[in-house]
Amino acid sequence: MPSYVVPKSRYPDGYHCDSNLSLPFFAIAAQKQHIAVYHMGIFGDEALLDWFQTEYPKHMTTKLNMGKGCIRFTNPKKIPYELIGELASKVTVDDWIKQYEMTMKK
Repeated sequence: MPSYVVPKSRYPDGYHCDSNLSLPFFAIAAQKQHIAVYHMGIFGDEALLDWFQTEYPKHMTTKLNMGKGCIRFTNPKKIPYELIGELASKVTVDDWIKQYEMTMKK
């Protein structure tokens, strides 16, 4: 699964589940029945989630299929690449680190 992480050089504390791992941020996976896009920032940022849910129908005719941090696409020929790119650009590394630390302190 191709993944984008915050490198340990930028965030030495690493991932709370295993501090030896870098902090995960964005990933793409080919599952058995779908392509999944994992955006960790969308899970904890209600404004970003609302934005995505509002924008999705403008790019797609299918119903949004989503888990907490996972967006599923069952038809690989119908992936809204522009929307995914815009989603990826909405959260900087510094934003993600701040959001992650605020979530972990709760």
